[in-house]
Amino acid sequence: MTPLVNIQGLSVAFNGVPVLRGVDIALGKGEALGLVGESGSGKSVTWLAALGLLPRHAKVTGSVRLDGREILGAPAGELDRVRGGRVAMIFQDPASALNPVLTIRKQLSEALVLHRDLQGNAVKAEARRLLDLVGIPDAGRRLEAYPHEFSGGQVQRIMIAMALAGNPDVLIADEPTTALDATIQAQILELMSSVRREFGMAMVLISHDLGVVAENCDRVAVMYAGRIVEQAPSNQLFADPVHPYAQGLIGALPPLDGPRRRLTAIPGTVPDPAMMPDGCAFAPRCALASDSCSLAAPTLAPIADQRTVACIRAEASRRTLLGIAAE
Repeated sequence: MTPLVNIQGLSVAFNGVPVLRGVDIALGKGEALGLVGESGSGKSVTWLAALGLLPRHAKVTGSVRLDGREILGAPAGELDRVRGGRVAMIFQDPASALNPVLTIRKQLSEALVLHRDLQGNAVKAEARRLLDLVGIPDAGRRLEAYPHEFSGGQVQRIMIAMALAGNPDVLIADEPTTALDATIQAQILELMSSVRREFGMAMVLISHDLGVVAENCDRVAVMYAGRIVEQAPSNQLFADPVHPYAQGLIGALPPLDGPRRRLTAIPGTVPDPAMMPDGCAFAPRCALASDSCSLAAPTLAPIADQRTVACIRAEASRRTLLGIAAE
C-alpha cells in the first residue's frame, strides 16, 4: 500500500552545516506516528523542511511525497493548498502562532475561506462549530475575542480548531502539551485522539514525553543527531528497545508498577552539528560502543517485521540470525 506521506533521504543544511542527514519516514492513512528524541535531534526541522517552512538559506534535499506526488520544492501556490489543507501543523508555542490584533473569528475564517471556499454566514457558522468541537464554551460570543483573552489550554484548543478547518489528511502536532498542567494536557490529548478518530486523520506527534507517545501512537520513530536510529510499533519499542539510545531514553522513565529501580541517565549531550563525530553520532555517549562504531555511520536496516534500527550491534545480530536461518 502506498504511504500517505513518504519521506526519503531528507537532508537539511544551514550555511553548509548538516542538521538532518538522510531521514526516511513513511506515514500511512489514519496512522499515529510518534517522533521522539532530545532537543536538537531534528524532530521539528524534519516537518518544517517537508512543508517548505524553513528559511531560504536552508538547503533541503531528498524527497517528500504526499499521496505519491512530490511536494518538496513544489511551487508556492501548490504548497499553499497543501499547508493547512492536506497537512495541518500545530506549532510548539500556540500563543505566538496566533495574531494578537485579530479576533479568533477572523483567523479561523481565513483558513475556512482559503481551504474550504466558504463564504458569508457559512464561514461564521463553521467557525462556531469548530470552537464547539474543541470544547470552547460560549463559542458564538468567544469568536469575537482576541487571543490574549484565552487561557493557555484554550489557545491550544483554538489551534486545533484552526488545524481542523481545512479537513486535513495529516495533523502534525509539535509538542502540543508544552507548558500545560497535567490535567489540561490529558484533556488536549484526549481531544486530539477523538478528532483524529472522527476525521480519520493521520497524526505525527512530536514530543519529549515518552508516556504521551506510548499512549497515543501506533508507531514510534526515535531521532538522534539528524537521523532516525530506530523505528518500531509502539508496544514493541517500549517493551524491548534495541538501539542503545532508545534504551537510554526508556531507561530514564520511572516505572509505574513493579519494584523501584534507580533511573539511568544518558551522559553528555547531542553533538553540535558542526562538530559531528566520525561514524555513529551516538558512540561518544554509548556504554556499548566499540572501535568499529567510529568507522562509519550505521544505516537504518530491518531487524524484524516493521522494525528498523541503525546500530552495528543490531546489524551483527541480524546477520547471525540470518546465518542460522540459512543453515
